[in-house]
Amino acid sequence: MKVFVLGVGATGSLLVKLLARQGHHVSCGDRDPVRARDFLGAKSAIIVQEVNARNLRSIVEAAAGCQLLINACPAVFNNIVMRAALRLRAHYLDTASHLRANPFRPEQFRFDQQFRENNRWALIHAGAAPGLTNLMTAQAAAQLDRVDKAEVRIFEETASDAPVSQWSAESSFDEAVSRPRIYRDGRFRFGSRFGERELFRFPAPIGRVGVVLAAQDEVVTIPRTISLKQMDAKIGGMDIDRLRRWYRQGKLRQSQGLSPVRFPPTPTPIAMTTLVQQGILHNERFALAVLVYGDKQGRSGLIRWDALFPTMFELRRRRIPSSPRSRM
Repeated sequence: MKVFVLGVGATGSLLVKLLARQGHHVSCGDRDPVRARDFLGAKSAIIVQEVNARNLRSIVEAAAGCQLLINACPAVFNNIVMRAALRLRAHYLDTASHLRANPFRPEQFRFDQQFRENNRWALIHAGAAPGLTNLMTAQAAAQLDRVDKAEVRIFEETASDAPVSQWSAESSFDEAVSRPRIYRDGRFRFGSRFGERELFRFPAPIGRVGVVLAAQDEVVTIPRTISLKQMDAKIGGMDIDRLRRWYRQGKLRQSQGLSPVRFPPTPTPIAMTTLVQQGILHNERFALAVLVYGDKQGRSGLIRWDALFPTMFELRRRRIPSSPRSRM
């Protein structure tokens, strides 16, 4: 299959390498080809085109002839990239929603009919969270006769002496300043920022951690496909604790804009190695848990799925220069 990957950062570069190893014809584009080359590695023979994701024509010209367009850019570009996929009559895949026009309805939905008319599919939220969490929830729900409630719990921790962005700086900032969405009594609504704290036990060696409400896309998609009454998503770990502290100090506001100090660019593999060698970046850990409550044969039931990702230390020991979160 001819695949074009738009956005060659931590996640996009891994997709390029994986698809190439699987025998697909892969090409890619990024606003900064030099930086993208740092993510791909000097030995990669894949050419990186300079592409402006804000410009429909730029995307269409670069991706001409592709059968699948993968959007690995920040979600703010979703509308433009989806229009490009339609113009190219290509299939489409992305990892997140922007949720600005309607905070409870993914913007990708507005293109559903056009993709159907093109006889092409558009797969959204194809990452770890959202993505893997959606699949885990669906699998758990399939084991119950009735579903009442679903909970997504995420642990993400960057043990670092300075802020390190593992997603793009834009995506990290967007998630940090967004109000968490919850689904209660069959209705979408906003929850309190960094609110409803509880202690949750993740698989060893993580253990018991405080988690708080967070702006996760799963909450606005899963209730549309699985009949339930309640759903929320909470995150725990050093990263969310830092954001919570900044919020309480008044340093985390949409109107203040993105601070490159608090939300630096995603480090390239070489930059990450330097951070480790300098003793600034120590380790990264990432884990997911999904709990689905309901009824099975007249009795109350709970189905739980867990996913524990390799730590950065374990990945580096295997000579894989990436973060736990970018492996999905």
